[in-house]
Amino acid sequence: MTTDPPAGGQTYAAAGVDLDAADAVIERIKPHVERTRRPEVLDSIGGFGGLFALDTTRFSEPVMVTATDGVGTKLALARQLGRHDTVGIDLVAMVVDDIVVSGAEPQVFLDYIAVGALDPDIVTDVVAGIADGCVQAGCALVGGETAEHPGVMAATDYDLAGFGVGIVERNQILGPHRVRAGDQLIGMRSSGAHSNGYSLIRRLVEDVDLADTHGLDAPLGEVLLRPTAIYTKPCLALAEAGLASALCHVTGGGLPGNLPRVLPSGLGAEIDTGSWEPGPLFELLAGLGDVAAAEMFRVFNMGVGMVAVTDPARTAGALEVVAEHGVDAWVMGSVTESSGVHVR
Repeated sequence: MTTDPPAGGQTYAAAGVDLDAADAVIERIKPHVERTRRPEVLDSIGGFGGLFALDTTRFSEPVMVTATDGVGTKLALARQLGRHDTVGIDLVAMVVDDIVVSGAEPQVFLDYIAVGALDPDIVTDVVAGIADGCVQAGCALVGGETAEHPGVMAATDYDLAGFGVGIVERNQILGPHRVRAGDQLIGMRSSGAHSNGYSLIRRLVEDVDLADTHGLDAPLGEVLLRPTAIYTKPCLALAEAGLASALCHVTGGGLPGNLPRVLPSGLGAEIDTGSWEPGPLFELLAGLGDVAAAEMFRVFNMGVGMVAVTDPARTAGALEVVAEHGVDAWVMGSVTESSGVHVR
């Protein structure tokens, strides 16, 4: 069915929703979606739902692991700096890093983009970043939605949400049930602040020149927009080799807030902060607001984006596997018989 343009009267465009721009965005993002394609994907972008045929020959008892997340107020910084090509990677990372801690391989990803007014350039940049993240994680971008919310959001505002599904064999699920007292904790280096603590960061840098390096290796604004690291490959390699008992994504709440999620009841952890340097970004942020060390560790990842829990006999092998995937890693503590996470 085809329709002629309206001759008069009220239109959707006049109400703030541009259907022509939406159609143009779909055409522009198709190549980015296509580069995330996996063999299990059965259709192309444009349908009502993505079709994905699970390869059941790989699993005897497949378990789905699902996760959803967003990028948070880091988006305000992206808008301020006019840089939108990295936050899509953040979106994927926040989801797949939650999925992989169970030992699951991320399979599919979907996004939801809400905008005040549709800017095809910005949305294309965001989706290109999402595709970059999916390629890094090895999952397929099988669908999404871009919705204009005139009158609800400012014209220049946008927000992101991501949804993912992974698969793991039931008897290979990682988690607290595998952790024992005496296990060692391996920290994996973060790429920066990732996507947590940006409400505090934005307050700390409110009157700071983001174009200045402030002693960092790049302008502060660029450092703050560095995307969240995607740990899928080293984590899956650890799981497949039987070198990890559990994995911990260090997200909101930092090490004290996230390590308890992978420890069995009654056990705790000792963190040796002398085993690594968080990095100059965190030193700068602490200095800008005279933020106490305890608060820094509660808000930020402090240079540790993922933690692997390993049997001491497997620690050397685990460190070697992580290094083979280009990720800096070190022994940062151990699991203790007394409860609580102690950062010393």
